[in-house]
Amino acid sequence: MNYLISRRKFLKYSGVLSGSVLLPSNSVFSQPTPLIKFGIVTDSHYAERKVTGTRYYRESLGKMKEAMEEMNKLNVDFVIHLGDFKDQDENPVEAVTITYLKILETAFATFQGPRYHVLGNHDTDSISKKQFLDNVVNTGIRKDKSYYSFDSRGIHFVVLDGDFKTDSTPYEKGNFEWTDTFIPEDQLTWLKIDLRKTKLPTIAFVHQLLDDVDDHDFCIKNASAVRDVLSSSKRVLAVFQGHRHEERYNKMGNIHYSTLPGMVDYSGPGKNSFSTVEVFNNGDIKMIGYQRAPSRTFTP
Repeated sequence: MNYLISRRKFLKYSGVLSGSVLLPSNSVFSQPTPLIKFGIVTDSHYAERKVTGTRYYRESLGKMKEAMEEMNKLNVDFVIHLGDFKDQDENPVEAVTITYLKILETAFATFQGPRYHVLGNHDTDSISKKQFLDNVVNTGIRKDKSYYSFDSRGIHFVVLDGDFKTDSTPYEKGNFEWTDTFIPEDQLTWLKIDLRKTKLPTIAFVHQLLDDVDDHDFCIKNASAVRDVLSSSKRVLAVFQGHRHEERYNKMGNIHYSTLPGMVDYSGPGKNSFSTVEVFNNGDIKMIGYQRAPSRTFTP
């Protein structure tokens, strides 16, 4: 499915188009130009372990280097990884897992601009959240923040952390079942306040799904409460997700939920998966997929 955010809705939501990025009225619709272009990667699961099903863990290192080389050529404004950045050995050793994390972060850091991470369940399988966050860079964000927001070129971006159990206990060193995922009340309160503070159109990122009504194993358990917060803000245009390893789309509460395929899956040339997303000054949002990733123009 394809979508275009309606121009009227975008202009209503966006303080940016009535402020610093104001364009002449006769040019807004006739010559749309991108406000921002950013890159998305998800589910690389890098580890030096044998193939499991469609997951070619070792190949994700080369795939990440390839993706970042393309992102540099495309001169995107930032890149974000939607979680399950690294994986672990079949018999995990903490120090080895951290080595995998550092190796892949070095490849991710070949992108010559701001970069960000979303926490996925495999990112805390044999290490803690602190260990993960201490070994990656979220540009301009404090090291202890697993959920956060930032502005770029007139768009507000929100990163959520679903790595909590339903009793609000954080994921730490494999103390969880991957199907038990939750956004605690304090994070929901933060989200409400954050969305209240911004006047900009907003895009959200999360690893586990907020819209998978067909298979609750992949979905955050209080997803409906999170969707209510996003929808009631009247500012969120789209949510980008990983976790499922396959492309999916839903529209719920006037928000578009796009799930991207995983980088780790399948072997050989042309089997990578990464995307760019452009938000235009007339409200259009276009996602361009590379290799296995889909391209789409979302319309109401």
